[in-house]
Amino acid sequence: MVEPAARAQYVSPDAARLAPPLPGPPPPPKIEVPKVPQFDAPPRYNYQPLPRNSFSDRVTKCLHDGAAAGLGPADRGTYARMCAN
Repeated sequence: MVEPAARAQYVSPDAARLAPPLPGPPPPPKIEVPKVPQFDAPPRYNYQPLPRNSFSDRVTKCLHDGAAAGLGPADRGTYARMCAN
């Protein structure tokens, strides 16, 4: 049995005219000069206390710390109860 020969795809001469136009170049990136601290400016301090983690976050951290310290499961629970409060 003889198979048909492969044929190249036919491209018409008007194919470039039918293709959608290429998009324009992207806009240039916005470049801003960083603010440079002044030597003679008074320092600004943030006196707000740091937000406290939720109870669940503290318990999870205590459980991880207890496991890293090599505590067993029963000891980890006791440690986490004391640590999280």
